[in-house]
Amino acid sequence: MIRIRHADETGQHFNKGETSEINVTPFIDVVLVLLVIFMVTAPLTTVNVPVDLPSSTEKPAPRPDHPVFLTVKADHGLALGDDDISVDALPSALETATKGNKEERIFLRADKIVDYGTLMSVMNKLRKEGYLKVALVNLQGQEDPSENSSSVSTK
Repeated sequence: MIRIRHADETGQHFNKGETSEINVTPFIDVVLVLLVIFMVTAPLTTVNVPVDLPSSTEKPAPRPDHPVFLTVKADHGLALGDDDISVDALPSALETATKGNKEERIFLRADKIVDYGTLMSVMNKLRKEGYLKVALVNLQGQEDPSENSSSVSTK
């Protein structure tokens, strides 16, 4: 039979020899508390719920006398007012339409099938050119789809 000798059995005292044991119990306690915290908060930090965003039922905001409408069409083409324009011609066309006033609100409309990335790239182009006041235009009311009045959501 093999016998393991302990320091107490040999007559050695703990004061004479150095022990290099680390007490890991507090470390394990902290790790377990952090694990519980992360397990509770992780589901709260992700948003993966599919939603079909509704249109606004609020009263439309008043429009200026001569609003500047920028439209993103279904084929990702742009139109300023009633005129088709290219992305490269957008800065000069906006300069003309707003008479150089960067504080003028731009009313941005987009076709329903235009993806979010395309809409954001147009908004980034507007911001790059100095037009920071952008209003998003949507259909008024979800209940009656034949209703074609539009409302404006301002930012």
